[in-house]
Amino acid sequence: MKQLRDLSKQKIGVVAAGHSSVIANMAGLKLPLESKPLQALVSEPVKPIIDTVVMSNAVHAYVSQSDKGELVIGAGTDDYVSYSQKGSHDIVEGTLNAILELYPIFSRMRMLRQWGGIVDICPDASPIISKTSIKGLYFNCGWGTGGFKATPGSGDLFAHTIANDEPHKLNAAFNINRFVSGDLVDEHGAAAVAH
Repeated sequence: MKQLRDLSKQKIGVVAAGHSSVIANMAGLKLPLESKPLQALVSEPVKPIIDTVVMSNAVHAYVSQSDKGELVIGAGTDDYVSYSQKGSHDIVEGTLNAILELYPIFSRMRMLRQWGGIVDICPDASPIISKTSIKGLYFNCGWGTGGFKATPGSGDLFAHTIANDEPHKLNAAFNINRFVSGDLVDEHGAAAVAH
């Protein structure tokens, strides 16, 4: 732990998704994050039928089609805080029921595989792209279910923050101190699925 507390001559950028708070704890920091499982499913391949991502706040699910023809189906995170990646049958069943509300014909499809990963979520549903109180230690975390889609842009802003030891104007509001000052960036309404 002493090594992580003395970074005065080096810089470390942490992008550890659902395990960001675990890494932060190693350095003596407490991040305002909850880590939860997020599950997805993939169907058998079918001819092209969807050429975009279909997301529904009404049923809290999404579906897209891969280049191989498989339907990629998912929903919001599990309701509980956990680092378990095995997922639960209740979430799979709920996700499939939600998709069937949008596309009843999908009831004939077979699912090939299911998996779960861990995502970290900030209380205001916005990420942290920030330096910390420890000189030379930076975090890019709290993306919830949007991290994969935001990787290119957030990586560029994070690199700027690390290189200059100050945020780019686009990520200035996403600093870790907003949870102390109360200047939250509330994005619950913009999320495509419930967190």
